[in-house]
Order: sequence, then C-alpha cells, then structure tokens
Amino acid sequence: MQPLTDPANPWAAFAPFGVDADLVRKVLAEATQNGADDADVYFEHSVSTGVGLSDGIVNRAHTSIDLGAGVRVVVGDQVGYAYTEDLSLEALVHAARTARTIASGSPHRTPPVFVERVAPTADHYPVQRLWSDVELDVRVPMIRDWEQRAFARDPRVHKVQTTLGDGDAWVLVARADGTVASDYRPMTQGAVWVTAAEGKVRETGSYNVAARADLAWYDQTRQRRMVEEAVDRALRALGAGSPPAGEMPVVLAAGSSGVLLHEAIGHGMEADFNRKNTSIYSTRLGRSIAPAEVTIVDDATLHGARGALNVDDEGSATQCTTLVREGILESYLHDRISARHYGVPSTGSGRRESFRHPVLPRMRATYMLPGKTPPAEIIKSVKNGLYAEVFGNGAVQIGAGDFSFFVRHGRLIEDGKLTRPVKDVNLIGNGPEVLAAIEMVGDDLVVDEGGWTCGKDGQSVPVSQGMPTVLVRKVSVGGGRA
Repeated sequence: MQPLTDPANPWAAFAPFGVDADLVRKVLAEATQNGADDADVYFEHSVSTGVGLSDGIVNRAHTSIDLGAGVRVVVGDQVGYAYTEDLSLEALVHAARTARTIASGSPHRTPPVFVERVAPTADHYPVQRLWSDVELDVRVPMIRDWEQRAFARDPRVHKVQTTLGDGDAWVLVARADGTVASDYRPMTQGAVWVTAAEGKVRETGSYNVAARADLAWYDQTRQRRMVEEAVDRALRALGAGSPPAGEMPVVLAAGSSGVLLHEAIGHGMEADFNRKNTSIYSTRLGRSIAPAEVTIVDDATLHGARGALNVDDEGSATQCTTLVREGILESYLHDRISARHYGVPSTGSGRRESFRHPVLPRMRATYMLPGKTPPAEIIKSVKNGLYAEVFGNGAVQIGAGDFSFFVRHGRLIEDGKLTRPVKDVNLIGNGPEVLAAIEMVGDDLVVDEGGWTCGKDGQSVPVSQGMPTVLVRKVSVGGGRA
C-alpha cells in the first residue's frame, strides 16, 4: 500500500507507476513545444469504499480504484486539456500533444526546461491510518450500531438507513516552471436516514458528517450526534406545518445556513465569472457590498474540514482568503489564469473534480466570521418571522444573483420567541440584496460538518460552509406543505 505522504519525495506515491522527473520533463516538453503561457501535468490515484445498510441488511458494498493523469496547456485565455488512464510515456505524450493543439493562439512565452523544485506542503488534515487499511468487519458493525441506536431512541422510528463512505487519494502536480507538489487527501462521510411514523403520517429526517480525516474521527460523541439529530428531525417533522407566505424577517441559524452564503454570494466571487463579466460583483471590487458587521472568508486551512486543501490542483499553496472585510469586497477566488489576468497572486483556489477535468477557481470552506450579538438577542428582536435551521439544496443565477433555497426544517418566530416547527420551506431572493439586508450577526459561528458538494460547469468538488446566526431584514418565504 502507498505511503500517506513523503514531503521530501513528492514522487513517492506514483513511483510504482513509473512516474518520475524524467518522464514529466518529456511530457511538458511536448506540451510546450509551440510555446505556452503555462502548462502542467496532474496525476491522481484514488481508492474509495462504501457500505450501506437498510432493514437490518447490508445491501450496498463497493470498492473502486481510479488512476490517471491530465495535461493542461494555457495560451492566453485558451486552455487545452487532455487526460489518460494510461501512465506510459507514449500515452502521456499523446495527451500533451492533444492539449497543445487545442490551446490555439500566440503564447507570450515558452516556459523553461523543467527543472524540479519541490513546493512545501502544509498538513491541514493529518491522519494516522489509511482508509484502505480499514476492513469491512470494522465498517459494518459501525453502521449497524447506528441503526440500532436510532430504533432504540423512539418507538415511532419506522425505518433506518445508514451508510459509510471513505477513501484515500494521492495527487501530484508538476508544472512547466519546475514546481512539483504532492498531497495525500483522505475523505470520509457517514450518514443516517430515519423514517418516523405516527398514525398515517410519515416523515423523514437525516444527518450526515464528513471530513478529511481517518477512522479515529468517528468518536462516540460524533456517532451519537449523527443518530440523535436524524431521529429528532424526523420526529419534529411529524408535527410541523407550513409558514405563512410572503416577505418577512428571516433568522438564519448557525451552521448549514452557510449554503445560502455559498450559493447566493460565494459563486459570484469566483474570479472566472468576474473575469468574464458575468458576475454581479465584477465591478464591485473595493466597494461596500454589505454592512460593516459582515466579514466573509474562504478557508482552505480549516483543520480536517471536508473543503480543506494542503495544496490546490495547480500546485499552488492554499490559504484563508478574505473575500469581504467589514462589508468591503476585498478579493475574488483565483486560480493561476485569473490571477495572471488581475495581476495578483493565486489564492490557491484552482480545483478540479478529477484528472479528467480542467481547473476552475472554486470555493473550499466558505463562512462568515462571528459578530458580537448573542443569538437569543437576535431572535428576541423579531416580532414575526422565520427561523431557518436545516437547509437542503439551492440554485442561483450567477449573473443576477437571484436564488431559491429549500429549508427542510425551521421554526416560526412569534413575539421574539421560537414557536411552531415548519418544514419544506422555500426562500427566494437576490444574493447581493440579502447580503446588504443583514441587520445582526451572531457570536456563534458554526462550520457545518455535513458532506456538502459543490457543482460548477459539470464538475463536483467537496466543500465546507458555515454561518453564525444572522438576521436578514426581509426575504420572500413560500412553499411548504400541509
């Protein structure tokens, strides 16, 4: 089995496949034969396992292995990209030739001959044990125990499903400028789905956790929380109704409300949308876009977070990037292409779904920093409104910033107090307008631990997100079911 990582030897994980500096030098020479403004080779090897249980029976179990490399050639704003699942010199050179042909135009320069220089790599998700070394006879008792705990929690629990997925991934990025960076990337996600029944009424609730971590991350406290939250959400939904429709104050609960921040605001701050003038924020850099209480960051350094990265998929060092500082739009999220366009350093935000995909500037772990107001004071300040607790999916139009989000669970706020539970609510609005309409920011930041996945241009990548409790002056509320 491959090592976790070897900072002194970035080639170690791919040496068994014949990958070394000499091979990369030949591939990059082919890629830049006609000149290029940038070029790189991205290698990836992953091993993933998943098990699932339903009705007391393990009904899903799989292990998959993936291996390949992608070659990218950049000429101005043109990107040529080709990949191969064959790591032989012949196949890689063919991919390099294909990428070179796609990237048409006149390059400003030809990178020098590849001379290796190892890039330092951080360690934001240290682990002690590969997931590939964890046997099924460890995984299956875990998910069976989650099921049994759920049934034992309340007699109204009618059905339980549990899953555990995990994986090891090794990446290696070799750039035409000689930079070589490697990373070992663990990932795990556990989930519990519960159906509760009372009379003829049936409702579901779920909870999941995810991280770049190893087996030790599943301590008893976390496993207990998974089960209790899933059961409690299903039980609460049994008695939940619909909120009144219309515009009203909305209090976004700390945690998963960060999905609204991610979708309605975060995507508009990815630099490719701004470089192409398709984002509503493309002309607002350095200008006020929110109250002074609002500071938003995108943080790749968050310890063990699902969206954390030691190095991005271009070999650039990652960081915590401040997007909005005290209401002022301070930075976009940059890959190397957009950074060159704006004349700024990359923020380490170049990401790709796999070696089959080109790089795009993407979010990592996006959250709003806490304010100074206790959450109880925020709720007390609302005469009548909605407390949005658990979010599902959402959609946004990047250009206009218009969004629609699905709130699975929430409560009404009546006379400054949380009252009746509500379910299946839609929030409809405009991201920049909501950002500007924030009136209070709580002191209780929570980075949600769920298995969030972000989609963009047909690519999906793992992300994290979070929020403190936040009061928005006015949002359109609708949907729901009786």
